[in-house]
Amino acid sequence: MSVALVTGSGGLIGSEAVRHFAGLGLDVVGIDNDMRQEFFGAEASTAWNVRRLADELGSAYSHHSIDIRDRDALAKLFARYGRDIAVVIHTAAQPSHDWAVRDPFTDFDVNAGGTLNVLQNVREHCIEAPVIHCSTNKVYGDRPNSLPLVELETRWEIEAGHPYEQGIREDMSIDACLHSVFGASKVAADVMVQEYGRYFGMKTACFRGGTLTGPAHSATELHGFLGYVMRANMERRTYKIFGYQGKQVRDAIHSSDVVSAFEAFFRNPRSAAVYNLGGGRHSNTSNREAFALAEQITGVPMVTEYVEANRIGDHKWWIGSNEAFQADYPDWKQVYDVPMIMREIHEANVDKWVPQA
Repeated sequence: MSVALVTGSGGLIGSEAVRHFAGLGLDVVGIDNDMRQEFFGAEASTAWNVRRLADELGSAYSHHSIDIRDRDALAKLFARYGRDIAVVIHTAAQPSHDWAVRDPFTDFDVNAGGTLNVLQNVREHCIEAPVIHCSTNKVYGDRPNSLPLVELETRWEIEAGHPYEQGIREDMSIDACLHSVFGASKVAADVMVQEYGRYFGMKTACFRGGTLTGPAHSATELHGFLGYVMRANMERRTYKIFGYQGKQVRDAIHSSDVVSAFEAFFRNPRSAAVYNLGGGRHSNTSNREAFALAEQITGVPMVTEYVEANRIGDHKWWIGSNEAFQADYPDWKQVYDVPMIMREIHEANVDKWVPQA
């Protein structure tokens, strides 16, 4: 038996990884205790996704409602499967800047402590298994805001000819900048994943994601940019724009493209690898551009409210470079762009996201 163990298996990337690796013929063990509902309320619950996985995959999927902070429960599960575990995909996290400020202990315990718990269990029970860690571009803090940017009609854009014109690379410093409490906890996790790779010779990768998106997102105001743009439009919610004239730019990568990158690493793993992974120049948008596209898709105007103050540590412009990953894995191809992503989100939720009475 070959097992893929996926933490955060009810979430966007976790559930996509469950389906993908089950499709490769692995038995999938999922860990998810629906803390997303605790973080963001009932509308963000992942329970519906867990039920769907169980229905679709049957005996190929085994679900465990375990908190990754619970070392004893986690150790028992790892011991149960032992060296049958062929890969560990760690997507469980507290993902919000705003929420982290409210409860920094929980944020750090989940993001940093939970990651350490996963790594140590791999070391003790299945050290040959590659560890794929969902990190974030927020490990760079607000350093991207120091780049020379030009204000255009609908977006901020980097100066032509800059070394990062085709996307920010992994050589950007993470030091001497503002990270937010969330960013700091993710830095701790990211560095620990690298350290277990170098110090213990384990096969580990940090994928520093841009805007990860797709139809399986339980989109809510504090997390899930493109999903929440579509949800706000379809449900006639007021979308709050936080600063930067709504011209802040994000690259967006579909969950399917993310997990195909995970598969590439799984098949040919390295130690202590670090990769930016996002939409890059292929798939990026500003708030204003995303609003226009949502209106085009539905024929319904956005309802927005502008808040002058930007979120602390928020990026004004982020387009990451996938160059390092593509150099190591040249067969990986990115499929989705922003219009494809938003149309798919709309189609997947057209019967669910309707105006509230």
